[in-house]
Amino acid sequence: MIKKTEILDEQAINRALTRIAHEILEKNKGGEDLVIVGIKTRGVPLAKRIQEKIKRIEGLTLPIGELDITLYRDDLAKAIDSNEPEIRKTDLPDNITNKKVILIDDVLYTGRTVRAAMDAVMDIGRPSQIQLAVLVDRGHRELPIRADYVGKNIPTSEKEIIVVRLNETDQTDLVSIYEK
Repeated sequence: MIKKTEILDEQAINRALTRIAHEILEKNKGGEDLVIVGIKTRGVPLAKRIQEKIKRIEGLTLPIGELDITLYRDDLAKAIDSNEPEIRKTDLPDNITNKKVILIDDVLYTGRTVRAAMDAVMDIGRPSQIQLAVLVDRGHRELPIRADYVGKNIPTSEKEIIVVRLNETDQTDLVSIYEK
């Protein structure tokens, strides 16, 4: 892969997450009945950052969860054949029924990850609403899914790959475009 360009640095990521936190609070008229759920892997640290920003803005600590969608993937049979899937722990707050669940992920692409995440959430409880926040929306949807909150829209070609690196997992904050 060849690195084409850097799109977001640490400060730009921080600004995008701050804006997303404000938009979540504005759209939902505060933080009542909200639950933040990060989709593993990089959605989890982003969810924690948004939770912290909301705490600073509103003085409110929202419940947070981590969601592993491995068993809900529509390509699970293929992944099992290649010994690829690693099932990790899902940890959601005790009761998400009648709550507004805000799913957090790093990149929105085809929509299949989000569909799997919604299926997993619905198996655990029946939220009143599911909203989606992503750091990057790169287009190329295969399913009718759109994000409610977007850090940055980055139109890409099919040959390009968005790589998100976060301090918590990669020891740096950076979003880049690579070409296959």
